[in-house]
Amino acid sequence: MRPTLRAAHKRPEHTETTQERLRRLNLTMIVPPLAAAGAVLVAVDARTWWDAAVLTLGVIAGLVVVERWTAGDTSRVALPCLIITAAVWPFGVLVADSHTAFYGITIVGPYLIPQLTRHQGAATLGLSAFVAAVGTAKLLESPDDVPGVLIRYVFIPTGVTVVATGLMFANQLFYKLMEQTRERDAELAVIGERIRFASDLHDIQGHTLHVVKLKITLAEKLLRSDTGRVEEELREVHALVSDTITQTKELAYAQRRLNLSAELENAKNLFEAAGIRVRVNREADVEESVNGLLGQVLRETTTNILRHAQATRVRITLSRSGISIVNDGAREAPLPGLSGLATLKERVGDNGGELTVEQENGRFLTAAAFPSLRSEKLPAAAREDD
Repeated sequence: MRPTLRAAHKRPEHTETTQERLRRLNLTMIVPPLAAAGAVLVAVDARTWWDAAVLTLGVIAGLVVVERWTAGDTSRVALPCLIITAAVWPFGVLVADSHTAFYGITIVGPYLIPQLTRHQGAATLGLSAFVAAVGTAKLLESPDDVPGVLIRYVFIPTGVTVVATGLMFANQLFYKLMEQTRERDAELAVIGERIRFASDLHDIQGHTLHVVKLKITLAEKLLRSDTGRVEEELREVHALVSDTITQTKELAYAQRRLNLSAELENAKNLFEAAGIRVRVNREADVEESVNGLLGQVLRETTTNILRHAQATRVRITLSRSGISIVNDGAREAPLPGLSGLATLKERVGDNGGELTVEQENGRFLTAAAFPSLRSEKLPAAAREDD
């Protein structure tokens, strides 16, 4: 089914566009604040140009991981950046006397751990233990200020690392949910396309089969009394089947478009062949934008009248913004489920219209209207075709 395959094929392009937008959004919202915060921390803590260079290297390694994370590819930079930031933290503690040198590793670690396929908990515990152990080493230089060292070099860095890792796990869950939502959207689009295709196929072949049945029944009745008419009916059946094959091919290649005028002429011929009197009232020319959809409504209604009603009269009214079909001979009991009209009701509604189906006192009304297309002025004169 080519329409279904084409709909499924277009979806990845949309997904790629969405991912690119998310990447740009992440780069805009995450990288500048992280870079600014890192620059401030380096400016505050660095006492020499050497300290500034090493601390800046840790910040840059963290930003590189973030940039690659937004692109979905951290494999090539993960290990080098982790090694750099892991080395900057001990340098800051033991050499530069910087209690903020953990900044780089609290970016790299939380971004990389959620991407692990397993042992994420152990990796989180190991990262936190490393940050805490390096901070504790500061007690070797400052044994007289234990509370201060523990707060600045152990508790705060470790706490920030744990919180940042937890936030990244939540962020990963959010992106997984978004990906699942996109996949569900793609699946629903494919299902919707299949339903549309099945509905159109039902319109074409179901209608044709009922008409063929009607004409064959008529030919059987005339077989002995009017062989010329029988030959004419069989030729029409042959032409109808050929036309249905053509329409089915057009549907498969998404080239089919119903024409209301052709459907109107077809409906008149079918009703007359069944001995049903038809009256057509033309109040105005139908808007081109809804021509095909109103043709579908007329075709489905014609099939339902031939199948479910014992009609003797049908009145079809055309306006600029809609169509109404009224027939007599409707059953007093509730009609069986008209799935074709139910599908058309959704389709008409999706295009801003309303489909009305009413049954009362042996009369059945099917009407489709598009209020937004109604003309402000009434037509000067209406035309009626008997």
